Amino acid sequence: MARQNYGFEKRQRELEKSKKKEAKRQKKLERSSPDASETEHDAPGDAQAPESDEQDKSS
Repeated sequence: MARQNYGFEKRQRELEKSKKKEAKRQKKLERSSPDASETEHDAPGDAQAPESDEQDKSS
């Protein structure tokens, strides 16, 4: 009968944990990245608002 290779099993568990941890980290980055891109999209919108105010004043 073959012996159990506990070292291999432990290594496999550690690899699985690290994969899950990395996936969780990537998910967090993806959640925070759209917030940053929305902020970038808001900035040009804010820049357009003063232009329309200036046009209203000149009319």
